[in-house]
Amino acid sequence: MSDPAALATTPEQQSLQDRLKASALQEGAGLVVMLLIILVVMSLLSPYFLTARNFSNLLLYSSAMGIIAMFTTMLMVGGGLDLSVGSTAALVGVVISQNHNSLGVWGAVALGLVVAIVVGLINGFLVTRVGINALITTLGMFSVVRGLAFVFSGGLTELMLDETFGELGRGEVAGIPMPVIVFAVATIGCAIVMRTTQYGRAMYSIGGNETASFLAGLRTKRYQMIAFVLSALSAGVAGILLTSQQGAGAPQAATGLEISVIAAVILGGTSLAGGKGTILGTLIGVLILGTLTNGMILLGVSAYYQQIAQGLVLLLAVGMDQLRTRSEA
Repeated sequence: MSDPAALATTPEQQSLQDRLKASALQEGAGLVVMLLIILVVMSLLSPYFLTARNFSNLLLYSSAMGIIAMFTTMLMVGGGLDLSVGSTAALVGVVISQNHNSLGVWGAVALGLVVAIVVGLINGFLVTRVGINALITTLGMFSVVRGLAFVFSGGLTELMLDETFGELGRGEVAGIPMPVIVFAVATIGCAIVMRTTQYGRAMYSIGGNETASFLAGLRTKRYQMIAFVLSALSAGVAGILLTSQQGAGAPQAATGLEISVIAAVILGGTSLAGGKGTILGTLIGVLILGTLTNGMILLGVSAYYQQIAQGLVLLLAVGMDQLRTRSEA
């Protein structure tokens, strides 16, 4: 069967793709330099920064953000956006902690993943079928889902002391924390999908020009629906790992996670307008944010100032995206 995305490629589009690849390489090099500068500065400011244990902690801290960021990249390349991922992660944790006694740990985990998929289906349905703007839809779901987490938990944190479940978030394989392994698998899997599959090519095409993609034969709404479900499912997986790490399900968990995810994705070169972005760029964006936060923790910077820094990074990333968009227009 012919690939509609491939059929839609003209010499002019190929030339544009070549220019975008060259631009992506330049941006990638700039991001690597930025990461190296941050690493050097932090190593000079803190004697504890350049240690194997600290790098393990840095990757562990970045795992939940990174897992979601990979699938958010897919979604944003296709022109979507999901602000409900942090709330979804918290709700999944609450569902697991509230039901593990009656359903068993793995039954509760399965129920949590089903809940995440339902959140993704609702987001996708409202955006692709009803036609509500993705920003408004997921902002509304951000509030609804977080509220449900507080309702189901009564606002209380529920302990989960199952040792097997605890291994998901606190266990190691060959000295590598389990969440870091999941992060690596998600990164490699998403990179392969975006670079080598029809789904990946379709998401770039839809984000670049949804109408033209539809006229070329792509089922644009189906592809976008899948992206919303995958985004919510990745938040569910992150919620499971966070609940396992903390040994408890808390309705206030993962607060602000959606801001970190979007900042990392945009900082990595993914355009808010869609049609542009790479998994490698997002990986570097995640590492930059993770390194900054880790360094500030080592330096004893107040959590309030960390929030300010995170907001400034998001503004910087969005500003860079706007400059890139104007230069390519």
